[in-house]
Amino acid sequence: MSPAPTLVKICGLSTPDTLEASLAAGADLIGLVHFPKSPRHVDLDLGAALSRQARGRAERVALLVDPDDALVAAVVAALDPDWLQLHGRESPERVAAVKALSGRPVMKALGIATADDLARAARYAGIADRLLYDAKPAPGAVLPGGNGHAFDWELLAGAGRDHPFMLSGGLTPDTVAEALAVTAAQAVDVSSGVESGPGRKDPDRIAAFVAAAKRAASEPQIAPEARRA
Repeated sequence: MSPAPTLVKICGLSTPDTLEASLAAGADLIGLVHFPKSPRHVDLDLGAALSRQARGRAERVALLVDPDDALVAAVVAALDPDWLQLHGRESPERVAAVKALSGRPVMKALGIATADDLARAARYAGIADRLLYDAKPAPGAVLPGGNGHAFDWELLAGAGRDHPFMLSGGLTPDTVAEALAVTAAQAVDVSSGVESGPGRKDPDRIAAFVAAAKRAASEPQIAPEARRA
């Protein structure tokens, strides 16, 4: 039986051209960030236009950070996303509430730096529809993600046996194959790793990333024990 294809999400898209490049490259999900502090922020009007452009061609993810109920409702009404991604300090109870309010599946981003972080993340399993493991931001960081930092992927070896997860944090076209080999993640998410500058997506890097991730998924997996030998 051939391995299941790895899903690829290109996040932080903010122009029609780079969105089109992501779709042409074969991205499975596209992410639209509605968070004014981010260089990848899109307002509701632009987000709605980009969402319409991607409808039926990829799953559309609206990324929010600690949104209140009014913002959740406004984003759902404007963007009609297939997913909501929560990238703040939302508790498991808040994730469940957003899911109920929006009527959309929710993925919860969780910052990982240590095994304790991974253990705490397990509280969201069965509540969020998908867990997204990202590098934990440094204390005082303005952005909760998209900082271009990786974490120790070995922490995730075997993590997907109980619940599927998406991997993020410092991935690039050059590192995504290794990340998949170590973690056996079912999906990968990239933003800064396909940019020429903060918020400026590079179509060539997008294409290279999608190709590298898809190619790696078709290659035989090496057990973590064998890699460490």
